Amino acid sequence: MVTRRTLMTALSVTGAGLFTGAAFTPLMTAGAAPREDAAATGGAAVPVGPAVQPFQVPLPLLPVLTPGATRGGADVYDITMRRTGAEILPGLSTDVLTYDGHFPGGIVRARSGRPVVMRQHNQLGVDTSVHLHGASVPVTSDGDPMNTFASGTSRTYTYPNQQPHASLWYHDHAHHSESENCYRGLSGSYLLTDDVEEALPLPAGRYDVTVALRDAHFDDDGQLLYILDDAAGRSTILANGKPYPYLQVAARKYRFRLLNSSNLRFFALRLADGSPFTQIGSDGGLLPRPFTTDALLLSPAERADVVIDFSRYPVGTRLVLENTLGPGDPDRTGKVMRFDVVRKAPDPSRVPSVLRTLPPLPPVTGRRSFDLNVAVVGGEPQGTINGRVYDPARIDTDIPYGASEVWTVTNTNTDVPHNFHMHLVQFRVLERNGKSPTGAEAGLKDTVCLLPGETVKLQATFDSYRGTYVYHCHLLDHSAMGMMARMRIR
Repeated sequence: MVTRRTLMTALSVTGAGLFTGAAFTPLMTAGAAPREDAAATGGAAVPVGPAVQPFQVPLPLLPVLTPGATRGGADVYDITMRRTGAEILPGLSTDVLTYDGHFPGGIVRARSGRPVVMRQHNQLGVDTSVHLHGASVPVTSDGDPMNTFASGTSRTYTYPNQQPHASLWYHDHAHHSESENCYRGLSGSYLLTDDVEEALPLPAGRYDVTVALRDAHFDDDGQLLYILDDAAGRSTILANGKPYPYLQVAARKYRFRLLNSSNLRFFALRLADGSPFTQIGSDGGLLPRPFTTDALLLSPAERADVVIDFSRYPVGTRLVLENTLGPGDPDRTGKVMRFDVVRKAPDPSRVPSVLRTLPPLPPVTGRRSFDLNVAVVGGEPQGTINGRVYDPARIDTDIPYGASEVWTVTNTNTDVPHNFHMHLVQFRVLERNGKSPTGAEAGLKDTVCLLPGETVKLQATFDSYRGTYVYHCHLLDHSAMGMMARMRIR
């Protein structure tokens, strides 16, 4: 079992501090003084913004979108991307970018084998590209960083959903703008289900709650401040678009679908009383077996499904979900949300000892290695994969259709975390630093965490669609710096 002690030992990263390095420290050792960091602003101090009293607002339940039509066996959604105002901080209106006016975007519920058609109408005033993260889709609907469409135009994306259940999400992917556009609100959840998942007696209905986590940096007027690589300045934690909310729960089991939609922040989550919970899923759906833990690490874009059993607490209990990882003042970034146990309730749900069976891995047909690095070059931040900045005219990796390859990915920075996301495919983690993965990484993944100096070995099979796709660090500020490359499946 991964305990809080072993997780915090693994995360004890300190150093000179380059692009989130020095700030990537456990909150138990982080200084408590508010930050005014001039590093990213050429010497001008930037305040961290107004403090917010925690647990004053309820956790909003994300709206479930309704298809406007059904045609040819597909559900059709018309979504308008537009700028609007949202009350994030109490009493203040914040300018945000949204899908249909929702901050964050609403939930699309889909089913394996039933296509979804999304007609996205751009009224943002900026170019955009919509990527369904974790989905196996034709290249024309992948949301390539260079395949953007302008404000005042529309784009139709078709998602075949020819893959098993998974908690996916959609977000902007316009290169050089993806970081700021997502930060300002362009992301939403896409929950794909199937018969395997629905046959299990897991918590469902009102007891199945999606929670999108992120951080933000506000000025004194409540407006979002965007500064590239502003890890320490983004010091207000949001859950479903609200700062430090509370959720009233019954004394029974709940399923929480957690998404880290931050640009840079890693979350190390625990319950304040140190009690265990059960992880049942990751990026690519349910794990083969449930995994009991008392700590959960989520890098940007990673998802985890967990079950928390509140029946062990008496009515009246207030239980805080904590974040034990910096950067930032622990009073601001150490709390995420609070669970208030307000009533008793019957609970027919349970977590089976076996959740799903994954097919055996096919024979390996090739092996490749990839190094991730971010540095200052000529006074400018630069992200690279294998020493090269992203070039949309260059094919970096040529892959035969049907190949099943082992990729060894290394974070060569000693003080900066990264992660690694592949479009088109879900993969299996084979090793982390030469050791077998824990139960939390035993399932299908599309994004994998790489702490400073870490090496992860994974296996991916390219047997769904041909075409050119990207892989990149999903710390989106790093991706915007060029830490991205192109692969062609031929």
